[in-house]
Amino acid sequence: MKAVPDQPPPPHIELTELVFRVAGRLRDCFTAAAADLDLPPAQAQALANLDFPAPMRKLADVMACDASNVTGIVDGLERRGLVLRQPDPHDRRVKLVVLTDEGHRRRQALRTHSAEAAAQVFGLPPDDQRALRDLLTRVATNHTGQNPYRCAP
Repeated sequence: MKAVPDQPPPPHIELTELVFRVAGRLRDCFTAAAADLDLPPAQAQALANLDFPAPMRKLADVMACDASNVTGIVDGLERRGLVLRQPDPHDRRVKLVVLTDEGHRRRQALRTHSAEAAAQVFGLPPDDQRALRDLLTRVATNHTGQNPYRCAP
């Protein structure tokens, strides 16, 4: 009886493995950037996603975590002087998380560190990066039909 040679895995299996490997490298770079700025990763993630004053519920949705976890994360950011909680002018029951001036500076530094690290991870010419971005956008919106980027206010 002849041995059957191993078949290469289907492309979607290889893609899944590659996406996870790249995501892991990017996560490691983000964690290192957060550490360089003396921020725990969860606080850095919250900071990176605060483009506008946001209710804690929206921040929890963007971070894909429970609202009770966001309370502790925001408490830490507030102790560091990076965010404030302010009442929502349209609904007094809701508190908005707002970046302070130092929070804006730290978020920009985090984005700069992350962008430099991502450039090293991807190591592709700009045209290839745009092509990969376009393909990943199609994949990310394939099932939901929603924009894969941050939530709009």
